[in-house]
Amino acid sequence: MENTQAVAKGADEGRDEAAARRREQRGWYWYDWANSVYSTTVLTVFLGPYLTSVAKAAADADGFVHPLGLPVRAGSFYAYAVSASLLLSVLAMPLAGALADRTGRKKPLLGWCAYVGAAATTGMFFLGGDRYLLGGALLIIANVAFVVSMMLYNSFLPQIARPDERDAVSSRGWAFGYAAGALVLVANLVLYGAHDSFGLSTGAAVRICLASAGLWWGAFSVIPLRRLRDRATAAARQPAGPGAAALGQGWRQLRETLRHMRRHPLTLSFLLAYLVYLVYNDGVQTVITQASVYGSEELGLDQSTLIVAVLLVQVLAAAGALLMGRLAARYGAQRTILGSLVAWVLTLAAGYFLPARAPGWFFGLAAGIGLVLGGSQALSRSLFSHLVPRGKEAEYFSAYEMSDRGVSWLGPLVFGVAYQLTGSYRDAIVSLVAFFVIGFVLLARVPVGRAIAAAGNPVPDRI
Repeated sequence: MENTQAVAKGADEGRDEAAARRREQRGWYWYDWANSVYSTTVLTVFLGPYLTSVAKAAADADGFVHPLGLPVRAGSFYAYAVSASLLLSVLAMPLAGALADRTGRKKPLLGWCAYVGAAATTGMFFLGGDRYLLGGALLIIANVAFVVSMMLYNSFLPQIARPDERDAVSSRGWAFGYAAGALVLVANLVLYGAHDSFGLSTGAAVRICLASAGLWWGAFSVIPLRRLRDRATAAARQPAGPGAAALGQGWRQLRETLRHMRRHPLTLSFLLAYLVYLVYNDGVQTVITQASVYGSEELGLDQSTLIVAVLLVQVLAAAGALLMGRLAARYGAQRTILGSLVAWVLTLAAGYFLPARAPGWFFGLAAGIGLVLGGSQALSRSLFSHLVPRGKEAEYFSAYEMSDRGVSWLGPLVFGVAYQLTGSYRDAIVSLVAFFVIGFVLLARVPVGRAIAAAGNPVPDRI
């Protein structure tokens, strides 16, 4: 009888634990829903062309602006601002990771980053005239907050999902985000396309769209902040010390994490290969963040065409994330990611040859991007989560994001420099092809199954 009761009690506890885990997963999805609108509405569609036009309004007779006294071609200012924000993110992430580990309060830090980013994005409503420096400053603040919040958010994944759930959970999160981006872009398209009917100028409509992304980000961040929960770590059980001391440990902790990774050389080899994969992904993100500038300045497409193209990307990316999650269940995440790399090489090559003033071809390119974009990112996140030793989630995901953001400035910088030197966005795009090829070669060489086992984690049936 006692054994039967014990079994029944264990089953009840198992069901309660599974229900709590699913509830936390559902809350986790909502942060993708909240912040992805910033990526689409601000970075992908509106801010690039609008900030470029503001910079051109402030430019001298030769087409240059002079931030900090440096001559910068107005058409390169947005790319340089994105690059600067990502460099600052590399400095901020280990500090945030150390503070999260030392205090055990990862969720409040996530909330702080979310609302700083949302406030800076909402402040873009005041960007106008020749205020290109204000636009650059708000972009840098918002992007740093966005990147750090994503590091904290991603580090929840191995804590809220079992190994056999992570590909699906990560893919659903990306799908949530792309669905939100598509929904808001529909509203953006209505407002922008009919701005005269609303009594708004073109600039006012753009500024409202930018600000709406900040309001959306802030409003929907409430849900994950209510449902996610902090978990005590060994570091958090130690005295935290004053805040400044905790922040000062950031870089020391990153060095300790990398030394700890030396005990798991296959995990480290994956991270190094993934660094190059992220350079490829940085190439993708550069194309995405600069696509609106490329479409408007190089291809001569109007803003409505660009919005529809990005809307198409969002809809197909949500479906593509779920589809690639299923492909990963059948063929393994690593193989599926490698297949997406091949697709990206073909997509980037097609982007170089796009004819000007041909919306149909641009929509075709958008469809190709959408089908592989979300899934490749989601599966990369879940694949890395298998390689993290238990209890080291925040530290390892800090290194993961450092690898990402440590090179993510490179794509916008190369793009900006190429345009500065050649005056051609086509030349800027074609310069990114090597990232994709190198990423494929190195990622294919990583024995992921052995790396997972060496980290002390159960190896999924298909990886």
